Amino acid sequence: MKKISIVTAALLSVSAYSFAQDVNKLINKDDVTRIIKTLSADDMQGRATFTPGIEKAAQFIESEYKKAGLKPMEGNTGYRQNFTMVRSTPVSLTVSINGKAIAADSAFASSADSFKWAGDKDVQVITVGPDKDFRTEYRKAFKSDTKTLLLVDPKFKSLFSRIKGYIGAGSTNFKGKAKAPIIFVSGKFDNVTSFDVNCEVKTQELPLFNVAGIIPGKTKPNEYVVFSGHYDHLGIIKPDKPGVTDSIANGADDDASGTTAVLSLAKYYKKLDNNARTLIFVAFTAEEIGEYGSQYFAKQVDADKVVAMFNIEMIGKASKFGTNSAFITGFERSDFGKILQKNLEGTAFKFYPDPYPDQDLFYRSDNASLAEVGVPAHTISTDQIDIDKLYHTVGDEFSTLDVDNITSTIRAIALSSRTIVSGQDTPTRVPKKTE
Repeated sequence: MKKISIVTAALLSVSAYSFAQDVNKLINKDDVTRIIKTLSADDMQGRATFTPGIEKAAQFIESEYKKAGLKPMEGNTGYRQNFTMVRSTPVSLTVSINGKAIAADSAFASSADSFKWAGDKDVQVITVGPDKDFRTEYRKAFKSDTKTLLLVDPKFKSLFSRIKGYIGAGSTNFKGKAKAPIIFVSGKFDNVTSFDVNCEVKTQELPLFNVAGIIPGKTKPNEYVVFSGHYDHLGIIKPDKPGVTDSIANGADDDASGTTAVLSLAKYYKKLDNNARTLIFVAFTAEEIGEYGSQYFAKQVDADKVVAMFNIEMIGKASKFGTNSAFITGFERSDFGKILQKNLEGTAFKFYPDPYPDQDLFYRSDNASLAEVGVPAHTISTDQIDIDKLYHTVGDEFSTLDVDNITSTIRAIALSSRTIVSGQDTPTRVPKKTE
């Protein structure tokens, strides 16, 4: 048995080395640099949903698909997967607590419709004290889908202002699927005995689009492997600090890096042209405002035919495990991660389980839309989310990225996905969220 294991290990090393040679030739640093620089440039204006910037980004992605020779998804005449959503924009908001009016810059609303509250008993009042995590608390409020008055300690003034810049600018929902309103208020409130809110919004139906291309499978065309990242970001936001004049949230790491990976992998697999399963490469829209692009995609594709999803989110810098490493969210939910680890044996790169379980990252990215219906859909990332001070700021620019790290991570994904693409391995399914 010992001799067999040594021989097997040697064969694995030779196999990995052979594949690595192809990967290093076909996925090169110069092309990775060109793509991510283009997507995160100032002229993309931060790629916010419903802006000229995201249109420009979509056109660039389409041109890359076309040059690579990808085909549109079945039923589409082009690479765009078009759909519409209802955009609700605040017109006016007045808030008073305990009879005292709240200043306009200290309150904002997330709401799809106009409404009034006058001490309504079905409104939950949540206080985010200085010892709490503001982001965690507002995510809980969104998930609860309950009318909420969220009182935020002044300690979070800077973060409050940033969040107001993109959430307070308006909300987006599928028609007839609006969530309960949330009112955010900055200030200290010891005891809330009364509150009055009057919010007026205007609504309009607007177009959105994922950008997707495929490489049909050679022997298993009805089995799909998805490679994805989101190409939207926050657009123009308020500067992070006094004296800072830059207002473009370039989103170089979040998630121009992931979109770059998708385009690079599309070119790689098209050049190999030996995939047994059909490969779908998709750049999702509207991740930053609710993962709406991936939600729509999940409704259009037969989930039972999707054998795996590689969602790539923020791979711009070394992970907490060092260079040549990344982590996989929901590692324990299927054997997807173990398959990837096996395929990297004999290389310097390693995949690890998600080191931030308290962040609930598995359900915070576009993989969630397919994972919820049973697909082994996981996100691959290198972001040190617990200490990343550039996350959702104007500082997330190309100059802060480690392109060597991005390139090595893309190559590792290419190497580790090969047996899933070839049909040799099929990851176990993820338990459906409703189960």
